[in-house]
Amino acid sequence: MQNDDIDSKLLALLAENARMPVAQLARKLDLARTTVQARLERLETNGTIAGYTLRLGQPAQQRLRATALLSVEPRSGPAVLSRLKALGNVVRVHTTSGRFDMIAEISAETTEELDETLDWIGEAKGVRSSESLIHLSTKIDRSV
Repeated sequence: MQNDDIDSKLLALLAENARMPVAQLARKLDLARTTVQARLERLETNGTIAGYTLRLGQPAQQRLRATALLSVEPRSGPAVLSRLKALGNVVRVHTTSGRFDMIAEISAETTEELDETLDWIGEAKGVRSSESLIHLSTKIDRSV
């Protein structure tokens, strides 16, 4: 079954507040609570809803953040990815097209910790070159 307009509205409400009670969701959608519960279960089962998460407020987000742009030697991608996976400060890695092969998102408590993580990445076997960008402030965040 395809997702419809009601599913889209339900997902938008959950994006605002994933902890909103089913009864409140039902009132906002003008549907029966059991209908909303059934839709939630279907959205979870079909993979539309992969899980529910916690969004940290500004006081909890005081960690330093950076992005490392990586050029990788041919056929070294799996080894570099394995190295990045082993670094706890690397929170997300994307493969890319263009000048860089991978983008690593990094989070650290201190500048020293960030510097050390960037050094580990740059020294990894298979990394041809890297460029780092330290995040200063977030101006647009549509992921919330």
